[in-house]
Amino acid sequence: MARIRQLSINNFRAIRELDWNPAPGINCLIGPGDSGKSSILDAIDLCLGARRSISFGDMDFHAMNVDIPITISVTLGNLSPSLMDIDVYGDFLRGFNPATGVLEDEPGVGLETVITLRLQVGADLEPSWTLYSYRAAQQQLERSLPWKERTALAPARIGGFTNSNLSWSRGSVLNRLTDERVELGAELARAARQARENFGNQATQHLTDTLGVVQRTAQQLGIPVGAMPKALLDAHSVSIGEGAIALHNEAGIPLRSLGTGSSRLLVAGLQRAAATVAPVALVDEVEHGLEPHRLMRFLDSLGAKDATVPLQVFMTTHSPVALRELSGSQLFVVRAHAGRHYALPAGSSDEVQSTLRADPEVFLAKSVIVCEGASEVGFVRGLDQMWTTLGATSFLAHGGSYANAGGGSPDNSLKRGTALRKLGYRVLVFVDADKPAAEGVMEAFLAVGGEILTWREGLTLEDEIFRSLSETALDALLVKAEEVVGADLMDENIRTRSNGQATLASIRAARLVSGYPRATRELLGSASRIRNKGWFKSLTTYQEMAKNIIGPDLANADPDFRAKVDQLWIFTSAP
Repeated sequence: MARIRQLSINNFRAIRELDWNPAPGINCLIGPGDSGKSSILDAIDLCLGARRSISFGDMDFHAMNVDIPITISVTLGNLSPSLMDIDVYGDFLRGFNPATGVLEDEPGVGLETVITLRLQVGADLEPSWTLYSYRAAQQQLERSLPWKERTALAPARIGGFTNSNLSWSRGSVLNRLTDERVELGAELARAARQARENFGNQATQHLTDTLGVVQRTAQQLGIPVGAMPKALLDAHSVSIGEGAIALHNEAGIPLRSLGTGSSRLLVAGLQRAAATVAPVALVDEVEHGLEPHRLMRFLDSLGAKDATVPLQVFMTTHSPVALRELSGSQLFVVRAHAGRHYALPAGSSDEVQSTLRADPEVFLAKSVIVCEGASEVGFVRGLDQMWTTLGATSFLAHGGSYANAGGGSPDNSLKRGTALRKLGYRVLVFVDADKPAAEGVMEAFLAVGGEILTWREGLTLEDEIFRSLSETALDALLVKAEEVVGADLMDENIRTRSNGQATLASIRAARLVSGYPRATRELLGSASRIRNKGWFKSLTTYQEMAKNIIGPDLANADPDFRAKVDQLWIFTSAP
């Protein structure tokens, strides 16, 4: 079963240059719109597909620059014996180092023997498919793959319309399942003739007057049509070939009438069954037409969970459900930088895997705020909602997303932020300042261009809120806390943190006389965040507080607190 070891694309659509060594199994491409994901699938299809000709236009050239030819090179490994015949392909056999991903121009010890098929399109828009090696090019040697080999290597395209794969048409998955072939040429031709004759016998009875006018007119003009013309089916329109033989269910209903999701699911399963002769599959927008549970089954059919991969699959997706079902080693982030495209492997680190499971939508974003816990997520979301009501563009509309690192030390957030930043995401890590990060963790994040938002030394989000907001806002916060957890728990926490020196009632009584002095503010911040007894420890609560209490009070808040919120605003409002 051939596998694509290296893909090189030059001057094709959105891609000026791309060199990529895909994985042998699932290759799921993700990235922002117009990043070139679908162009990569199309490039593979155009280079390996069994086509004798393709129509190209100027729009297929990057930036419509027809002075530089489109060049798509696909290097294939795990070759069949026929493709490794030295007498036939010796000048074109090359070597691939699986450990380093380096392609050598000649086979060698420790290298996998591979062969490169190249598609080139020049300004004349005429495509040519040839085998390529540097040494053969130097000797001006040319060779093409025989049609039989091209057909064997052709990838299966599982798209939104899969009807062609549910009949025995040329190149369909049904023709690849077994060596059985439809040998009914004479019978199909006889069926076409019978259909024309039966229709003619019926149609002529209903079209007598019209046929009479035709006969008289032809006779007057000296055109020979016989004694009486007939209304028969056009022989060109009723030519029945193997493609007319299609799958039907037990009741005789064509399976082409299945819904989009059902037909794609069936074709994916059939493609897996035919993997030994059709080893490469292409799926654009893998979630199209599939509910979450069927999407999961679809991915299983393609071998997403198999230890030994049955197929090499190239797919794109915008579905968090699909990402949650995949591993980081199956995920590639398409990025463009300095005129080149890259397909960056997400990798299988704990930080990537945990983010895939908890917040897969992060990988579909452009900008990410990695939050220490749910409180920070709710805080940012609430402020963003408030800013949106004031006419700002939402962080989500700018392509932003949130990741919840699950609390604990800031290390989890910083390591997760570092992993995402290395994949090209714009990342802000939002953490408390009550616990120091391990040595080197923060430095590693900053070294890759990450941004950190944290509070004054030793303080948490709750500490900052109670120390920084106006007295009116603190009144509203205490009302909100009583609504969420009740006055009894609030009083218990205050007694615990003050060693019995203060109560909720005493604080409210003192408020009428002296407001909330610094010591009271510090006490309330500490009391509100006792582990497992927090007053606001939920995303929804913090979201409501930020939108309705904290945000509207920013003009009255402490300047240091406002500066931190301004940093958040700058990050979330950037396009």
